[in-house]
Amino acid sequence: MSHEKVEKNIGLMMILIIVVISFGGLVEIVPLFFLKDTTEPVQGLKPYTALQLEGRDIYIREGCYVCHSQMIRPFRAETERYGHYSVAGEFVWDHPFQWGSKRTGPDLHRVGGRYSDEWHRAHLMNPRDLVPESNMPGFPWLAENRIDASLTPKKLEAMRTLGVPYSQADIDGAAAAVEGKTEMDALIAYLQVLGTAIKTRR
Repeated sequence: MSHEKVEKNIGLMMILIIVVISFGGLVEIVPLFFLKDTTEPVQGLKPYTALQLEGRDIYIREGCYVCHSQMIRPFRAETERYGHYSVAGEFVWDHPFQWGSKRTGPDLHRVGGRYSDEWHRAHLMNPRDLVPESNMPGFPWLAENRIDASLTPKKLEAMRTLGVPYSQADIDGAAAAVEGKTEMDALIAYLQVLGTAIKTRR
C-alpha cells in the first residue's frame, strides 16, 4: 500500500529518489577522504614552484587539457607506453587536477624530464618541425608574453588556503622567481615536472 502511495505522489517520489541517490553518493565518496592513498602525497612530491604554478595556469588557459590527459591507467598497454600508472597521491595538491579523458595528443603525466627544454620550446613554437604528422597548433605568442609577477604571490596564497604547503618564504619570493620570465618558460617548467614524483624507467 505504501509503495502505491509513492508511485502516485510525484513529489514524494522525487524526494525519495534524491535521498537514495544522496545516500549512495555518500557511501561511494566519504570513505575516500579517510584513505591515505587518496589524501596523502606520495613520497617525494613537492608543491609546484612559482614558475611551475604559472605554467600550470597557462596550460589550463590555452586548453591543453582538451587534447592531453594526465592520467595513466593501470593497464599494460598504457604503462609500457607512458610509464608507471598514475596514483591519487600525486595529485593531492592539484586544484583542479588535470586527469582528463580525451587523447587527441598523448598523455602527458610522465612527460617530465623525457625531453629537453629546447625540444619543448621548438615543439610549442611549431610542433610539425619535430613531429611532421602532428595536428597540434603552435603557441609562438607564449615566447613573447611575460609573466605578470605581481599576481604570482596571490596565486600561491590561494593555493595555501586549499592546503598546499607553501611557506611564507615561498610566497614572499614568488614574484622574484618569475620576474622577466615568459609564458613559454613557465609552461616548459610545468611540463618538465609532470609525473616526476614517482621514479619510472623509460
